[in-house]
Amino acid sequence: MILLRCDATTVANIRLSHSPIMEAVTWLGLAAGGGRHPVFGDPGALARDALGAAEVELVTELLPLDGNHYTPDLLTPQPRPGSSAEALEAQLTDLAETSADLVAQQLGFAEKHWRRPVSPRVRRLAETGRLAGRLAAGLGTFWRRALAEGWGEIEALAEADLADRARLLATRGVGELLSTLDPRCSWTGAAVAIDKPYQAEVTVSGQPIVLAPSVLSWPKFMIQCDDQQQVALYYPAARVGVRARRDPAELARVVGATRAALLADLGAPRSTAELALRHKLAAATVSYHLGALRRANLVTASRDGRFVLYQRSAQADALLAAS
Repeated sequence: MILLRCDATTVANIRLSHSPIMEAVTWLGLAAGGGRHPVFGDPGALARDALGAAEVELVTELLPLDGNHYTPDLLTPQPRPGSSAEALEAQLTDLAETSADLVAQQLGFAEKHWRRPVSPRVRRLAETGRLAGRLAAGLGTFWRRALAEGWGEIEALAEADLADRARLLATRGVGELLSTLDPRCSWTGAAVAIDKPYQAEVTVSGQPIVLAPSVLSWPKFMIQCDDQQQVALYYPAARVGVRARRDPAELARVVGATRAALLADLGAPRSTAELALRHKLAAATVSYHLGALRRANLVTASRDGRFVLYQRSAQADALLAAS
């Protein structure tokens, strides 16, 4: 369990914002590692071609491509308020202007997590004060070559999620908002608790926390807290993948369109709150339909800490396949 210990100042400064630079880092990691996005698939030729640029290649030396999941916070400064384009330029500027002392500290964190040294080239550029600027240039180049053309869809998904979360924050408060980001995240009243297979406590009193929906790292939930002035939680944007799963027409005729849509979305375990956000339904409506689906043995329920998670049953899988 990771606990982010907060004070009133931290809670007052929790904010929602999309992080374009995190999207770029994630897509670059998929392209460099030969991975695929569960919804968008192969990063594509534009992303692979961009890997050939020298400044982009440098960034890949700081990505966890060997099975380790740690990405240095150095690459993903907190997003500032503003439009997506403004946020990206501000993040690239913040990265380029990272102090030599902070760069050295961040490389130390990376070596500790990876249990190996950074490359001699990275170390040499850091010691001469040129690493941060080169990394910013590399991420800017990759974004322009690989993501700019299709950015509208990514931004629309993130903005839709931000609008949903903002309404939840306004009507239900910070605690409820934090508890619906992901089943692994909750609010204790004094700390943000994140269910991880190791123990850590970080005091972030007086520092802001950014909650950032992520489209290209979906469905992952990630935390950034080594630099206590750049704490961010990257949660899976709720509507990613919903449009890709068309309601099976035959099944919808039997169980109704809403229940068919919920069943199509329950290939992975999800809470009532998450389903409500993803399908723009009231939580009570989702709960009502899940109850009916459980009675019909089409969904199963299991408890994970404070949450009940629902998933399609084998019988529902068979119905979906048949339809």
